[in-house]
Formats: sequence, structure tokens, C-alpha cells
Amino acid sequence: MEDERTTNPNKTVVTVITKAPKQDEGDGSREGCLVIIYGDDLGRRVPLGPEPTVLGRSSKCDVQLDQESVSRNHARISRHRTAYVISDLGSTNGTYVNDELVDEVVLRDGDQIKVGRTIFKFIVSGNMEAQYHEEIYRLMTVDGLTELHNKRFFNEAIDREASRSRRYSRAFSLVLFDIDHFKKINDTFGHLAGDSVLRQLGALVRGKVRRDDVPARTGGEEFSVIVPEVSLEGAITLAEKLRQSIEGATFRFEGTVIPVTVSMGVAEWTEDLQDPAELVKRADERLYEAKRAGRNRVCG
Repeated sequence: MEDERTTNPNKTVVTVITKAPKQDEGDGSREGCLVIIYGDDLGRRVPLGPEPTVLGRSSKCDVQLDQESVSRNHARISRHRTAYVISDLGSTNGTYVNDELVDEVVLRDGDQIKVGRTIFKFIVSGNMEAQYHEEIYRLMTVDGLTELHNKRFFNEAIDREASRSRRYSRAFSLVLFDIDHFKKINDTFGHLAGDSVLRQLGALVRGKVRRDDVPARTGGEEFSVIVPEVSLEGAITLAEKLRQSIEGATFRFEGTVIPVTVSMGVAEWTEDLQDPAELVKRADERLYEAKRAGRNRVCG
């Protein structure tokens, strides 16, 4: 298959399909599926067979997504010999593959498909059952939108870090932050833009923290970073660098630049604390200090 991708002013990726791509011998017997990794019915598996699968808001669709941002017939996934191809069906808000707006593209194992506010992961494998269960296990610890750790993982991690600190008298700190005026972003640009901002922020945070840090999405627009082996002063320095990186980054949705800043609160685990929830409360209080002081700042 000739995979020709061109970008027009609307940033639409177009793949021209001429013939099926050459794959390993035996791939023709492989079946594909979609797994919902963000949105309603989290973890649901959608088998993909020889017949086309239509995603959309209509009750007649093979996969119904009851969201205003989803068109009645939004996208179609078809099997072309050994390959699966997704085609946008003229939807209002577009179909995204790996955060690129597409008209038609060949799907590859592991691709992420976004229709409305739902994100699917595409799996095609000779051992699909094992790969599916591996993905379900990953969903227990990772937020599908931002790909940061989720709140469940955060709660377990902070409990472990507190126990370790008590046992070995080692410092650790916590950074809490959320996006300033996030409701205004949703109201002005729409919820799809808000989701895009969260996703871009997650990628930025993952690239800025240390290997041993634990970044997590703990609420709608609320985030945290557990910072092992670091005292309050060091955590404040890390938080300020992260705040500046976010303020200086360019967040875009469909060509529109969306200004984003965050407010941050930092606290260190100390001997007088009895429970990790107290550390979270202390950091949260400092986060609200940052908001009261005018936002887009760090308080610790």
C-alpha cells in the first residue's frame, strides 16, 4: 500500500489506499478489536470482523456513542484484506488517530482513535486475548486521556512513600496543581478542546518530571506529582520549573492557540503527619493560597 499523507490548512491527514500493505505471512488470519480506554464503558472490547463497523450517535450504528460531539454516522472501520482502515464519514468534529485529524488512514497495532470524547485503542495481534487483558490491567493504573497515573495508583503510591519515609526517615514531597480557569476554556472552546488541553498537558508533565517521580491525574483538571527523596525546597524548585514550562508551552486545538497556566501547592512529609491524607490536605491548602494570590504561581 502506498501510504501518502498530506497536510491541508485544516490539518487533515489523508491516506490514499491503493493496495493492502505487506505484512507478515499469516497476518490475514489476525482479528482486530477496539478497547475503550477513555470515556463511558471503560474497558469495553469491540470485535472487528470482516464487515464494516460504524461508530456514531445513531442507535443504528454498530458502536453507539451518545454524545453531542459525535455525529450520527461518525466513522467507519473496514477490513481491506489484511489491513483495517478507518474512514471519517463527514463528521462535524472530526475523527482523530494518535491526535491527528484524519479522513482515511490504515490502522496500526496500538493506534489510539478519538471519536467525540471517547478514546479507543486498536489492537490486532495473533495473541489478542493476552494483549487485551494486558490493556485492561494498564487501565487500572493509567488515565486514558492524559496517560498519567490515575487516582487509584496515586493513592497506593503515596501510601507506599509514607511508609518508606517512616521506616527509613527519608524525605518526600507532594506537588498538587490544577489548570487555571479550566471551566472558561471548556465554555469558550468546547469540551473537545478541553480534553485536548488535558492530553497535551499530560504529555508535557511526563517529559518534565524525574524518572522516580509519580505524576498523576487525580481529578478533572487536577494533577499531582509525588517527589521521592526531595525536601520542600527542592520540590518548590521542581514545581516552579514545571509551572514555567506550562506557561511557556503552546497548546493548540484545531489550529487555535489556547493559553494555559496552572496554580501549584507544595508540601513535604514531616514527622508530625499521621496519614498521607494530611499531606494531601496541606498541599491542597497551599494550592488555594496560590489561587487566592492571583493564580499562575507556586506556594509552598
